[in-house]
Amino acid sequence: MKSYTITVNGNVYDVTVEEKGGVTPAAAPAPQAAPVMAQAPQAAPAPAAKSTGAGSVQVKAGAAGKVFKIEAGVGQTVKRGDAVVIIEAMKMEIPVVAPEDGTVASIDVAVGDAVEAGHVLATMN
Repeated sequence: MKSYTITVNGNVYDVTVEEKGGVTPAAAPAPQAAPVMAQAPQAAPAPAAKSTGAGSVQVKAGAAGKVFKIEAGVGQTVKRGDAVVIIEAMKMEIPVVAPEDGTVASIDVAVGDAVEAGHVLATMN
């Protein structure tokens, strides 16, 4: 995975690109007359939000985006379908809801964090 920051019409987006298949550079034959060029240094990828594993039920992102708002707090009782986190993707606000009734055990992201589909955002008991 490689992370990039791009700007389109003045709007800044953080994107992560997954490399799949293809030929790895080590397996490809080296060109005979190709000069060796130094690569520009890349920014270190943002640290992944750590999952504390406090709860037995995981609340996962359904889509990639940025955490826009955190709706529930640790210790808060939520019902199935209640919004726990709001993700912004493609200029839409997408609620990530509790999969079942319970109590929020941990919030594993912060506002502004970039998340991938399937990323654990919170846990519940």
